[in-house]
Amino acid sequence: MLKSLLLVASLLAISTQSFAQAPTLKAGDAAPALQVKQWVKGEAVKGFDKGKIYVVEFWATWCGPCKASIPHLTELAQGHKDVTFVGVSVWEEKQDKVAPFVEEMGAKMDYHVAMDDVPEGKKADAGAMATNWMKASGSNGIPTAFIVDKTGHIAWIGHPMSMEKPLDAIVAGKWDLAAFQKQKAEEDALAAVSGELNQKLGKLLRGKEKDFKGAIAVLDEAFAKTPSLEKSFGYTKFRVLLDSKDYDAGSAYGTKLVDGLYKDDAQQLNGIAWTIVDPANKKLEKRDFVLAKKAALRANELSKGKDAAILDTLAKVYFDSGDTAKAIETQTKALELMKGTEDEKDYQGRLDQYKSGKTAGT
Repeated sequence: MLKSLLLVASLLAISTQSFAQAPTLKAGDAAPALQVKQWVKGEAVKGFDKGKIYVVEFWATWCGPCKASIPHLTELAQGHKDVTFVGVSVWEEKQDKVAPFVEEMGAKMDYHVAMDDVPEGKKADAGAMATNWMKASGSNGIPTAFIVDKTGHIAWIGHPMSMEKPLDAIVAGKWDLAAFQKQKAEEDALAAVSGELNQKLGKLLRGKEKDFKGAIAVLDEAFAKTPSLEKSFGYTKFRVLLDSKDYDAGSAYGTKLVDGLYKDDAQQLNGIAWTIVDPANKKLEKRDFVLAKKAALRANELSKGKDAAILDTLAKVYFDSGDTAKAIETQTKALELMKGTEDEKDYQGRLDQYKSGKTAGT
């Protein structure tokens, strides 16, 4: 399961973002051209007409979070008939998988869909859209969405699951672009500091002999010096505490994150909950189901019950906590959202497991 995160993997992900080149495409800049290889669904969108608003979202067939966000994009598109939604498949090793995937998604993917224009013989990340939009903006993960305003300029960049409020404001003509630009500039500056911190953590946590105490000390020192770092590295500290088997401290710190920094961040809340119930983390000897339930319920509330990955986590929390009926009910909802995707079988398998009453591996 893609949600199963190893500590080292999470650190490497942070490193990828931290050492990316400074963005050359920012909010307020003119949107690059829509240079695609093929339109897979809907009429071709040749450019950005003045007076119209567009959403350009980047995804891939192999990306679990992308699959989970697609129905949400469809819902937003249906609620904003005057906004043109375009989904562009990028970073595909085999582009021939795109059309069948879109066909399987059916009505769940109800907007314009295209494939990136990748030059013959070039790598998947060399496509025009991946280069001119994703790489240029310093966006290193998918799904990522861009909102193009009525003047043809980029008004917002971010995760599509967080796009509803910005889109409403842009449509209503109430968007504070200057405030968003300031926010993004602060995030870019923070990325540089994050890179330095990540280097230190890498030396302490890679290899067989991990210095957990040293990592916690480095994190605490960094948080004291630059408080905003805790938003990005709070999960890392939580995971290090669990890996060091300091479970009481881990639960206390996890609760602090859930009640504070992460209370409005569905993905971080889901990460904390899944870390606790993840069956792949066999070294975790003590699991705080109370904390996991609190985090998963809040994540589900924020996502309005429409994020399959979060529902999947919540179902596992219910099952591990002994509430089989709730686990079945919740997993059934998650499965419905994943119908027609490559992950449908996995979601069905967990539902069957809950119905049987058997724990994983029995």
